[in-house]
Amino acid sequence: MLLNEENQKRVARAIAAIERDTDAEVVTVLARQADDYRYIPMMWAALLSLLVPLALAFMPVGLDALETLLAQWTVLVVLAVLFRWPPLMMKLVPKRVKHWRAANLARRTFLDQGLHHTRGGHGVLIFVSEAEHYVEILVDRGVAQHVPDETWKKIVDTFTAHVRQGEVLNGFLECIASCGDQLIIKVPATEKKNELPNHLVIL
Repeated sequence: MLLNEENQKRVARAIAAIERDTDAEVVTVLARQADDYRYIPMMWAALLSLLVPLALAFMPVGLDALETLLAQWTVLVVLAVLFRWPPLMMKLVPKRVKHWRAANLARRTFLDQGLHHTRGGHGVLIFVSEAEHYVEILVDRGVAQHVPDETWKKIVDTFTAHVRQGEVLNGFLECIASCGDQLIIKVPATEKKNELPNHLVIL
């Protein structure tokens, strides 16, 4: 687990604290990884194995067609296994692909958690995908009309810096507090309610 049980409780308490003074419903989600990227290691291994015949052409001892094919397949299999090592695999995945997959998961999670069904459209999702170092805050229409996107971006940038440094808990707590500062002013509490659970959702 990226956050132990006690740290998850701290996140839940932080959410409960700000929700007392705002109509917003805040849900926090932590995903270990947005996708398994199984195709990435195979793609890189296949591309590099295509270079084997070219490399063998410069060898002093020539190989026949069967030996060349065998060498190519050996390189393909070895690299495909090697590139499945998570730290290396994540370096092989283009940043644009990682962010695209994480953004898709964030939007699916927003719907899965029912944040688009809150009264007044006051749903707020704080989403983190740790492997991709991806953070996003998604808000429903009732919040978006009061708080500009630039405000969320600044909060996200700070949180992302924490995630890159492995400070996921500190990032969550600071992000929740910063969101609370905005929500309490722009979407103050008009009634006592708690439509969605406060606990940290782990994917």
